Amino acid sequence: MTKKLTVSLLDYGAGNVRSVRNAITSCGYSIIDITTPSQIATADVIIFPGVGSYHSAMSVLKNEGYDAALREYLQNDKPYLGICLGMQTLFESSEETNESGHRGAPLPGLGVIPGKVIKFDERQVKSVPHIGWNGTISHQQSPAMKYITTDSTSGEEVYFVHSYYAPITEENAQWVLTRTTYEGQEYISSVQRGNVVATQFHPEKSGKTGLNFIKGFLESVEDGTLSKTTPVPVNPNAHTQLVKRVVVALDVRSNDNGDLVVTKGDQYDVREKDDGDTAGGATGRGGVRNLGKPVQLAARYYTEGADEIAFLNITSFRQGVIEDMPMLQVLEEASKCIFVPLTVGGGIRSYTDPESGTVYSALEVASRYFRAGADKVSIGSDAVYAAEDYIQSGGVKTGTTSFETISQVYGVQAVVISIDPKRVYVDSPESVDKKHTVVSLDSQDVGPNGEKYCWYQCTVKGGREARDICAVSVAKAAEALGAGEIMLNCIDMDGQCKGFDHALMKAVSSAVTIPVIASSGAGNEGHFSDVFKETNVQAALAAGMFHRKEVEIMSVKKHMEECGIRARIIG
Repeated sequence: MTKKLTVSLLDYGAGNVRSVRNAITSCGYSIIDITTPSQIATADVIIFPGVGSYHSAMSVLKNEGYDAALREYLQNDKPYLGICLGMQTLFESSEETNESGHRGAPLPGLGVIPGKVIKFDERQVKSVPHIGWNGTISHQQSPAMKYITTDSTSGEEVYFVHSYYAPITEENAQWVLTRTTYEGQEYISSVQRGNVVATQFHPEKSGKTGLNFIKGFLESVEDGTLSKTTPVPVNPNAHTQLVKRVVVALDVRSNDNGDLVVTKGDQYDVREKDDGDTAGGATGRGGVRNLGKPVQLAARYYTEGADEIAFLNITSFRQGVIEDMPMLQVLEEASKCIFVPLTVGGGIRSYTDPESGTVYSALEVASRYFRAGADKVSIGSDAVYAAEDYIQSGGVKTGTTSFETISQVYGVQAVVISIDPKRVYVDSPESVDKKHTVVSLDSQDVGPNGEKYCWYQCTVKGGREARDICAVSVAKAAEALGAGEIMLNCIDMDGQCKGFDHALMKAVSSAVTIPVIASSGAGNEGHFSDVFKETNVQAALAAGMFHRKEVEIMSVKKHMEECGIRARIIG
C-alpha cells in the first residue's frame, strides 16, 4: 500500500539512482522528481542520492540553482536524507579531485556542517577506495534507526564505497549519528541534527538493513518523530571492521533465440551451441552450459547472502551496448529486487555504430549502464590497451581514456578493471623481459616441465589474443589512470575448481593500493578462506560452484568465520 507521504528525489543526473528509487517504492512511498529549484521549498521530504564525484555534484547544484534553495531548506530544518555525496556536500569543502583531474584548492560545499572532507591516506590504509561492508557505532539514538541495531558486533553491516571521508572534530561532534573504522581511521558514517539526516554508506545497497533504515527514516518523517534523538554513551575503544566480500559472477550471453542466459565454460570457452534457454540440460562440469535466466539467478543469490553480483556480458564484443537492450533490461529488472551492488562488464568502450556511423564514447556507454541500475562498470580489453599506451608514453595521462572520463564524472569507485592473464612458465627470472613481473611458484604449483617461475601475460577479446604486457603492469597503469578496483582472473585456473591463483593475487595486490577481487578457480568453501588468509585481496568471486549448487554462499561465509575471517552473515 502506498503511503501518504511523497518523497521528493533530487536526481542531478549521475550514477545509479534507479536503486534508490526502487528502495523507496519498496517501502511503500511514491516519488516526485525535483526538476526546478522552486520545488525544494515545498517538498515534504527530500532524498538526495549523491553518486559520482564531488565536483560533478556541486557543479550541477550550483549551475542549476539548486544550491541556494537546498541550503535554505536545510537551514529551516526540514526532513532530508543525503546519501554518500549527499552527506559529503553538507560539509564546508572537499579535497576531491577537481574537474581537470588535478588536486587543487578544496571545493566548497553547502557549508551546513563544520569541517572538510578529506582523502584516505594510502600510506596508512591498505586500500583506497574503502569498498565493502562495514559496521557502525552509534553516537545518538534516532527514530531513523528503529528497525536496525548499530554497534560494532551487531552483524548488521552496511555498504560503503568512497575514497574521501569526513573526520570527527570538536566542531561537528554533535552532528555525528554513527562512526565507522577503516584500517584504524575513525570517520563519520552518518549524521543527524533535527530533521536533517545523511549517510556515508549506501542504504539502497545495504540489503535488508539498508531498506530498514530508509523505512525507519520515512516513517519517522511521516509521524513527526524524526528529530527526537538522544545521545548515547560512546566507547572510544570500540571499533568496526571491514568484512571480506563474497561476489557471485554471472557470465551472460545471447542464445540462438536472442534471449540472455547465464552460461559457464572452462578456461574462457564460450563457444555457442544449440542450448535453448532453459536451466535444464547439462549441469555438470566440462563444456559450455546454460544455467538459467540472469535476473532469477541473481535474485536467488541476493536472498542467499551474496555481497555483490557481477553481470559479465561475455559476447558483448559483437554488439554495442547502446543497442544492447536485453542487458539493460536485465539491470533494470534486477535493481527492482536486488539491493546489493551490481557490477556490469562487457563492451565498456568507445565505438562507432556500423549502421548510423554515430560515435559513442566509453562515458556514454557507461552512463547507459549506470542509469539502468549498475553501480560499477568493469572494463576488460580496453584496460589493457590503455595501459599499453600509458606505459609507452612514459606515464602521460591524456584525460581521454575510458578510466579517466568515467572516473571524473562518477568517481574512481565506479570503475573496475577486469584483467584476464595466463601463466607463461619460465626457468629463471633472467630469461624474461625486465618489463614483466616474474613470480616464484610453490613446489606444488610448478609448471608442466618443472618450471619454478612464471609471469602473467594479459589477454584481450575474451582471452583470445595475448598481449606483451603483464598483469602487474596493467594493474599499476589502470590505478594511475583512475580505476578504483581490480577483478583479477586467471585463465589457467578458470573452471578448474582447484582454488585461486595465490601467486597472482599476491603479486598484483602488493603492487597497487586499490582493492583486488580474486577470481577464477574456486571449487569449495576452503578456497575462499585460503585466499583471504594468504593474500591481501578484499573480495573473492565464484560462478560455477554456486550455479550448480555444489556450495552454498552461507556455507562459504560460515567457513570464513570459523577461520577467523569476518564475513557478513544474514539472518
